[in-house]
Amino acid sequence: MSESIDYTQLEDTELVAKSKDQDMQAYEELVARHRDKIYARAFSMMRNEEEALDMSQEAWVKGWQRLNQFHGQASFATWMTRITINLCLDLIRKKKRQRAESIEQLDDDLGGVERQMEVVETNPTEGLERQELRAKIDKALEQLSEAHRTAIVMHEFQQLEYKEIAKRMNCSIGTVMSRLFYARRRLASLLAGLKKKDEF
Repeated sequence: MSESIDYTQLEDTELVAKSKDQDMQAYEELVARHRDKIYARAFSMMRNEEEALDMSQEAWVKGWQRLNQFHGQASFATWMTRITINLCLDLIRKKKRQRAESIEQLDDDLGGVERQMEVVETNPTEGLERQELRAKIDKALEQLSEAHRTAIVMHEFQQLEYKEIAKRMNCSIGTVMSRLFYARRRLASLLAGLKKKDEF
């Protein structure tokens, strides 16, 4: 019988190597070690708790997806910080762009009633496609553990903040982040599997 690994005793470099071999527990240990620092960096840029949590959450997902691009020139924490900064800068730029567009939109709206007449385009298959997608999502959700399913439903469908989810699930915000990270990854993989089945 192989002895169980105590991930807390491993160096970051060892955990990264195991994570590259798809060892989710090793990556969760990296998340647990560095999530406070990554969140602090996101918060220092966004100055908004919910946005900082979303950005740090997204950074961990990106980190997992891009692990093979990490070659150890800098520490893992420094590499993750760079990913976080880039994500935050992207969101800040996007918000500036949206603000500029909404000002232009306001100018357009004030330019005459005829411009405010909406063009309605009907797509008869759209409702059906949405129903089919919903059924696939429901099917995939059923395959998640109760804790992971609850976390993702509360965040994605009920639009609850991390704080509120943590309170309702009686766990820490860090645990909510870990559950959402795992649930999103598993859901994406299940939906991709369902899509492939449909193609045959």
